[in-house]
Amino acid sequence: MKIDTWYHDNFEDKLSGRFINLEHISPLLEDYKTAYEISIAGYSENGLPLSLVKIGKGNKVVLGWSQMHGNESTTTKAVFDFLKFLNQKDFFQNEIETFLSNYTLYLIPILNPDGAKSYTRENANEIDLNRDAKNLSQSESRCLRKVFDDLKPQLCLNLHDQRSIYGFADGKPSTVSFLSPSADTERSITHARLIAMQLINKMNGTLQNYIPNQVGRYDDSFNSNCVGDTFQELGVPTILFEAGHYQQDYQREKTREFIFYSLLSLFDISAAENDGENYKKYLDIPENRKNYNDFILRNVTSEANLEPVSIAIQYVEVLKKGKIEFEAVIDEIGELRDKFGYIEKEMYGAEILTNSQNNLTIGAKISKIFGKSTNSLIFSANKLLL
Repeated sequence: MKIDTWYHDNFEDKLSGRFINLEHISPLLEDYKTAYEISIAGYSENGLPLSLVKIGKGNKVVLGWSQMHGNESTTTKAVFDFLKFLNQKDFFQNEIETFLSNYTLYLIPILNPDGAKSYTRENANEIDLNRDAKNLSQSESRCLRKVFDDLKPQLCLNLHDQRSIYGFADGKPSTVSFLSPSADTERSITHARLIAMQLINKMNGTLQNYIPNQVGRYDDSFNSNCVGDTFQELGVPTILFEAGHYQQDYQREKTREFIFYSLLSLFDISAAENDGENYKKYLDIPENRKNYNDFILRNVTSEANLEPVSIAIQYVEVLKKGKIEFEAVIDEIGELRDKFGYIEKEMYGAEILTNSQNNLTIGAKISKIFGKSTNSLIFSANKLLL
C-alpha cells in the first residue's frame, strides 16, 4: 500500500477544521492510554492540563510540541494522524517497529490550551509563549522548559501554522515552511543548526513530490526570546514547522497531510529522496515573502479611485459560537504588481460598489462587492464568484 492511500483512508477524522482544543483531543488521549504512556507535564495559567505523550523506547530522544499559539491547530491534527498511523497493526509494521525501537518521541499536543479554547495566539495572560523563552513568565513556558531540561532531547520539533500571506517571487504560494533557527546573532552554522538543516532537507525532498516549489524557508534572524532560538543556542537541534495555506484549503485539511508526510520522512518511516547531508541545499529552499492575499480584484475604479487600482482582500479568522468564521477585510489598495492572490479577478477598469456603497478603505470589512454598471455580484462574503 502507498502511504498516501493509507492516509486518505485512515487519517484521524475525529479532528477537523481550524478550531481544535482540549475538548477535541481529550477523548483521543483517553483512547490512547493503553497504547502510549500519557502523563500530565504541567498546567496552563487557567489550570488546564498539559498532556505529554511518550512513544517508543529508542535511544534517540525527540521532544515536540504543537499549538504553542492557540489558533495554530493544523500540526495538532497532523500529530494525531501520526499517532493513529503508529498505533495501527495492518500496514508498514516493519517501518513502525524500527521507529519505535530507535526513537523515544515525547509530544505535547497542545502547549497553550487556554489560547486554543479562545482561539488566540497568546495565552490567558495575553503573552506570546514563543517570546517567553528567556523570561519564563508563564506556567506553560516553565513547563516546556522543565520537560526539555528533564528529557535532554537530541532533537526538538516546534510545530506551528503560518498565515496565507506567504509566497515566493515566482508567484508560487508557500504551503509548508521550515526553519533551522539561528543560535547567535551572527547566524553561525553551528553543529545543532547543521543537523536541523539536514533533516529539513529530507522533509523538503519528500514534500516536493506533493507540493513542488511550494516549500519555504523562514528568515533566520536571531531572537533569544524565541523558544527555537534558545534551544538551538543550547546546542539542541530544533526545527520550526509552519503549516500554511494550500489552494482554497481554508480548513487546512490538505496541509495537515503534508505535515504528516514530513514527520514520516523525518523519522525515516518513508524514504527521503533528497541529499540531506548537503546543508547548502537547505539554503536553496526559497525564503518566504509576504506577497500573497486570499483574493485580489484587479484594475477597478470607484468614487474614491477614478484611476484603476487593485484591491487585496484578506480573511480574518474569528471565533463565534464555537465555530471559526472568515471575515473579509481590505488589506491593501494600489497597483499591487508584486502581489499575488489565491483567486484573482480582472475588472478592466469597471467601477465597483461595496455592500454599504461606502468608499473602499484599508481595514474595512467587506461582505459584498458589486459591479456598478451591471449590479452583478463580484464578491460575496466567504464565496468568491468568478
